[in-house]
Amino acid sequence: MIDISQSVAILIDGNNIERSIHEVSDATMLNFEVIIPKLVVDRQLNRLVYFREGKQISDKLTERLQQHYHGSVRPCHKSADIPLSIKATQLASKVDTIVIMSGDSDYIELVRHLKAMGVRVEIASVKQTTSAMLLEEADHFYALTKDDFFKLPGQKQGQRRTTTTRKKPTTKKTNTSRSKKK
Repeated sequence: MIDISQSVAILIDGNNIERSIHEVSDATMLNFEVIIPKLVVDRQLNRLVYFREGKQISDKLTERLQQHYHGSVRPCHKSADIPLSIKATQLASKVDTIVIMSGDSDYIELVRHLKAMGVRVEIASVKQTTSAMLLEEADHFYALTKDDFFKLPGQKQGQRRTTTTRKKPTTKKTNTSRSKKK
């Protein structure tokens, strides 16, 4: 029997996956405890990075990924496309396989580039919202299904999770006269 040892990096475009989940389900979040073992199989998880647009990222998500998978969450200025692509390129020489969790056609050129570097590229996404061209370029496709999602506790049927921003208290500036030194 041949023992094959491969390392895997999982890079998640959080906004893309979250939108896809909302389009096909009332669920609100990926069930990492179900998905990650399916994606890794008998390989070693080298990195797990969740890219998310904006600064409001759940502390619970960050903590959960760190505790269970030594993963991290990276806030992105705009979309995750560029930061995820940069990270994938940086990891290409360190891993055998990169799993991109997104169905976004913006990753087609990244997939081609990684494959040209000798990296196996797998896509994990909701099939209904995944670019057909991206599927053609990938070495393997894992279709995320309703079994891979969950609803946050206390969320009612059909209710979407919303985040509220707390306004910072305003402080009045007072004019203070400063003495001018000559």
